[in-house]
Amino acid sequence: MSISTPIGTSYAERATSLVVRVDQDSWGSVRPSLYETARVLSAAPWLPEESRRIAYLLEQQAPDGSWGEGPLPYRLLPTLSGVEAALAVLRRGTASAEVTGRLTAAVNRGLDALRSLPSAGPWPDTAAAEILVPSLVAKINEKLDSLITGGDPGSRGPRLPVPGGFNASAPASVARRYESVGSLPVKFHHTFEGMESYISPSLAPDADGLLGSSPAATAARAARFPASTAQAVDDLTAVAQRYDGLFPEAAPFLVVERLWVAAALARAHLPAAALPTVRGWAEEIYDPQGVRGAPGLMTDADDTAMAVLVASLVGLPYDPAPLDLFHNGSHYDCYIGEDTGSVTANAHALQALVSYLRRHPTAELTYAPRAAKLCDWLTGRQQPEGHWTDKWHASPYYATARSVTALAQHGGHHASSAVRSAAAWTIDTQRADGSWGVWGSTVEETAYAVKILLSAATPTPQPQHTRALDLAETYLHTASHAGHQHPALWHDKTLYAPTAVIEAEVLAARELLRARRAAACTEADVERTDA
Repeated sequence: MSISTPIGTSYAERATSLVVRVDQDSWGSVRPSLYETARVLSAAPWLPEESRRIAYLLEQQAPDGSWGEGPLPYRLLPTLSGVEAALAVLRRGTASAEVTGRLTAAVNRGLDALRSLPSAGPWPDTAAAEILVPSLVAKINEKLDSLITGGDPGSRGPRLPVPGGFNASAPASVARRYESVGSLPVKFHHTFEGMESYISPSLAPDADGLLGSSPAATAARAARFPASTAQAVDDLTAVAQRYDGLFPEAAPFLVVERLWVAAALARAHLPAAALPTVRGWAEEIYDPQGVRGAPGLMTDADDTAMAVLVASLVGLPYDPAPLDLFHNGSHYDCYIGEDTGSVTANAHALQALVSYLRRHPTAELTYAPRAAKLCDWLTGRQQPEGHWTDKWHASPYYATARSVTALAQHGGHHASSAVRSAAAWTIDTQRADGSWGVWGSTVEETAYAVKILLSAATPTPQPQHTRALDLAETYLHTASHAGHQHPALWHDKTLYAPTAVIEAEVLAARELLRARRAAACTEADVERTDA
């Protein structure tokens, strides 16, 4: 991950342009969220541009009646959100006759879609689903009960059941747990809309700006505690101006975007023209008390590790000490109170430690043992087939690429064996068109697979590696183009796609493939000259 090696002009121009674009965007390049926009539509009738959100809700419903992206299990929460928002508008009685008819049809089709889902999942491990799902089911049933009396939608069947795997009492139980404490932990702010009905005034969360960086949580707080409505109007209006009246799941999305873009481009070398901007990002984001992904969120090991890594890559003298806040003896918890560990957060932490140690060998006594433990923890989470999975991304190629990169940089027998196993799995799962993808061919996942194979490369390339990378290069050349809408694969409350981050990953992969091909041609020329 040097920042001084010469690179191709085209890559340098495109990478610098991407960095400039990210730097000039004060919100972040993610698409609006159906789930989040529907929550604001339901809770905030006082917010301007309601008609825009209603139109979006109707436009985004799929032919099968569901809402959202990805396979059907991922559509559970967005569809619940869409149905509940449509019912909220209908109950207000302010829509025109035409819109009322369309919303009524949307509700009925949405309920049919929900009732056709598998009764017991399995459901994806998205943020706070155990609270958000039963909360929305309760809201839907309450509105159906009130609308049936007036002969409106909801008369087509029984009340909606809570899907198997979820507990109807979970939101109330969590609220009761913190009543005696008198405050709600910050980790619940981002998903506050799942608990607002059960929260007493003593647990009302305070925040400057959006609550937990979430439009849905902010609107829910204003609906439950009207004293915050005036500030919510200002905060939500500012976001709506950026997203044409709609809302993403987190705003602003700057810390994650800048750190992940910088790390991705650094893999293929940061252009000199982009270095001052990236250095400025690192200086601003690094925090000795830990880094948070967005205002109002908890500090977490993932963002902290990436801040340490990027600072190291651009030559800033910032040490990994902030990561100590999250170390539990064997690996790093994403945040205090985490239920399940994250493979990718720990892979980022290992990268950060290795990068720092290479530049500061005198710190070996402090950080080398911890890096070794982390290497063992990561290899212990590898699946028998050779890949890794993680809760922050739907694709195993993301988790595997992160793990392989970290382990290859750390080295050692166990790490090398794990990397070879991951490379074999990657070759075995390549699609006929040269791509990779958990649900279908994507340039994003193909970029991750390319980095897995390049990390596993040996001095004498294996024929199957060479063929796989040649096919991948052809695919990326054909499939990558300006304006491409990347499928949503990243986990928050629902699936999302951080566009600039994905563009950086793909751009870096293509540059690495170009450099590989150029090196191979140079080697062939040398061999011919020697002959």
